[in-house]
Amino acid sequence: MSVRIEHDTFGEIEVPADKYWGSQTERSKRNFPVGKEQMPIEV
Repeated sequence: MSVRIEHDTFGEIEVPADKYWGSQTERSKRNFPVGKEQMPIEV
């Protein structure tokens, strides 16, 4: 998988080259894993 290096106030981070998001989104994805849970239909 090819990556690109993005820079922000925390430094450098590798982001997959085929993704459109930047460093802040990549850090969020790594620090706050997204689960498969969904809101119930009733809500």
